[in-house]
Amino acid sequence: MANAELIEKIRETLAEEFEIDAELIQPEAPLMKTLELDSLDLVDMVVLIEHNFGFTLKAQDFAGIKTFQDFYDFIESRVNESK
Repeated sequence: MANAELIEKIRETLAEEFEIDAELIQPEAPLMKTLELDSLDLVDMVVLIEHNFGFTLKAQDFAGIKTFQDFYDFIESRVNESK
């Protein structure tokens, strides 16, 4: 999956799941604040990513992720690892 396709899939998935405007999901935007995530939402996000991208995550995997770009980079590296 190309980087642009991956980013678009992530944006669409998050916008739908967390019921926000996809335009708010910008690379430099803060992930947790933009999506208004609490600890339960984080668990939902882990399940969502596992289901859509086929690899397992732990909540602590999100420790260094601050922006959507961090998140995109993390997902892309995990997708590439699983190939």
